[in-house]
Amino acid sequence: MVLTELHKGDSAVIKKIHAPKALKDRFLSFGVMPGETLVVKGCSLAKQTMEIEVGGTLIALRKEEAEKIEVEKDGEADAQ
Repeated sequence: MVLTELHKGDSAVIKKIHAPKALKDRFLSFGVMPGETLVVKGCSLAKQTMEIEVGGTLIALRKEEAEKIEVEKDGEADAQ
């Protein structure tokens, strides 16, 4: 599942980032990396932008950026 499939209040673990090196490096500088837990704090209408919290840092992402982040929703691995 990708980040844009989550809703406000959902938490998930980052599994993989499918992005070019420059964008991956930008994500890493904010602490967005595989293994980290994130919480969706808010979404704009039509989810054009999302606000997430990773390690105490609030980050705003465009939809195109959020679609590149593969996540596993908390509790999803237990259900499988």
